[in-house]
Amino acid sequence: MADGYGNSRVHKCSSEGSHLLSWGQPGSDPGEFNLIHSVCTDRDGYVYAADRENHRIQVFDSKGRYRTQWNNMHRPCALYIGGDDGQLCYGGELVPGMAINEKLPNLGPRVSIYNLKGERLARLGDIYRGNEPHQFWAPHGIAADSQGDLYVGEVSWAFASRKLDPPRQLRSFRKLMRLT
Repeated sequence: MADGYGNSRVHKCSSEGSHLLSWGQPGSDPGEFNLIHSVCTDRDGYVYAADRENHRIQVFDSKGRYRTQWNNMHRPCALYIGGDDGQLCYGGELVPGMAINEKLPNLGPRVSIYNLKGERLARLGDIYRGNEPHQFWAPHGIAADSQGDLYVGEVSWAFASRKLDPPRQLRSFRKLMRLT
């Protein structure tokens, strides 16, 4: 599990909930985190960690040893491993977090799709945030069903709704259907 708001660490537990091991510390070097936000595993036991404020995903083996990292993403915070053969990583990327760059295009929000080598295959979403079908506000959670349809949860109130004049409710959950 990700312990980003408190300890900058990943905790691994058994299926019964017993603590097995932990790794990480604050920082930007390999194995260090700046607000780790989500973790998931692939079928080989590799652990993928969304290191949000370091703008990367770090990959570890099942014993917590650093293996590699994927760069060039904007504030990744949601991860899901899936696809027909379990070989795709979906990552939710947030909008910029500073006033100086919050209106810049192409920095998120979006959902990016990678193979497990870290090669970006696609990006879902517009270059600007918004409420249109092709736009996101703040993808914060991703899951899929048995049909391969993606579900994206957004924290739209925290990132946008409360700042609008007047404040209003925005979409916070959507289903992206797989085309066959």
